[in-house]
Amino acid sequence: MAASSRGGNARRYGVRSALLYLAGVPILLVTMLVSLTLGAADTPVTAVVDVLSAHLGLPSDPVTPVVDSILWGLRVPRVVTAALVGAGLAVCGATLQALTRNPLAEPYLLGLSSGASAGAVVVVVLGVGGQALGLTGGALIGALSALALLLILLRRSGLDSVRVVLTGVVVGQLFAALSSLVLMADGDAETTRAITFWLLGSMGAARWTTALTCGVALLIGLAVTWWHAPTLDALSLGSDTASSLGIDVRRTRLVLLIVTSLITAAAVAGVGAIGFVGLIVPHAIRFVVGPLHRYLLPAAALTGAVLLVITDALSRVVFSPREIPVGVLTALIGVPVFLLVMKRRGEL
Repeated sequence: MAASSRGGNARRYGVRSALLYLAGVPILLVTMLVSLTLGAADTPVTAVVDVLSAHLGLPSDPVTPVVDSILWGLRVPRVVTAALVGAGLAVCGATLQALTRNPLAEPYLLGLSSGASAGAVVVVVLGVGGQALGLTGGALIGALSALALLLILLRRSGLDSVRVVLTGVVVGQLFAALSSLVLMADGDAETTRAITFWLLGSMGAARWTTALTCGVALLIGLAVTWWHAPTLDALSLGSDTASSLGIDVRRTRLVLLIVTSLITAAAVAGVGAIGFVGLIVPHAIRFVVGPLHRYLLPAAALTGAVLLVITDALSRVVFSPREIPVGVLTALIGVPVFLLVMKRRGEL
C-alpha cells in the first residue's frame, strides 16, 4: 500500500512538473521578450523581433545601427544572463537545502556569494592573479575559500547541523568585511563606487562573455546535480539514511558543494552577489512538483530564470532612468519569505 502511494505521488508530481514546463517555457520567452523592450529608451516589440531575426539569419526588416547595438550588444546578453543566473542560483538553493537539510540554506546565506565577491574584488582592485585567474577564477577561489572555512567551523557539528545558516552568515560577514577592507585600502573613489554598486547585484555590465560563462557553469551544474538527484533525495532524509543506501556521503557532498560554488562564482563574477533567489524558488516549487529532485531541479531552474528576468526588468523601470541593483529587489522579496520560513519552523 505504501509503495503504491509513493508511486502515485511520483506520477502526480511528474504530471505537475510536465505542466509547469509547458507553461513555464512560454512564460519565460514572453517575459524575456517584454524585458528587451524596457529601459531608458523603450523599444517596440517589432524592433526586438527584427533584431533577433536578423542575428538568427531569419527574414527581418532593417533597423538602425543604434537600435541594433542597444538590443543585441546590451539588452539581449543582459536578459539572457539574468535568466541563466536566476536558474543557477535556484539550482544551488535546492541542492544546498538537500545537502544541509536546512530550508534556509542558499549561496548568499551560507557565505558562498560573499566569498566569491571577495575573490573577485581582490582580482579587480589588487590585480592578484588577474591574468592567470580572471574575474571568474578569482570568484571561484573566493567561493571555495568560504566553503572551506564553513566546513572547518562545522567539522564537529556536521554540515546538516541546525547551526549551518548561522555559521554561514558569520562566514559571509567575514568575507564582506575583507571586500570592504580591500576597497578602502587600495581602491579610488570611482572604483569603490562602481564595485559597491556591482556587489549589490547589477546586470548592467553583462555582455555575451558573461552569458557564456554563466551558461557553461549552469550546464555543468545542472547536469551534475540532476545526475545526483536520487542521492539528493536520500541526503534530504539524513546522512545515516543515505549511508545505509550505500552512498558515499562525504564524497558526494564535496562534489555537489564544489559544483554549487562554481555556479555561484560564475554568477557573482558576472553580475555581483544576488541573494534569496535560491531561498525563494525551491520552496515555491516544492508545492507544485514535490520533493523529488529529478523534478525539482529543472523546475527550480526554469522558475528562477523567470523570477530574475522579471526582477531585472523592474530594476530598470521602477525609478527610470535610474537603475536599482537587482540584489536590492530580491532582498525586499526574500526577507519576508525568510521570516515566513523561520516562523513555520517555530524559530520566530
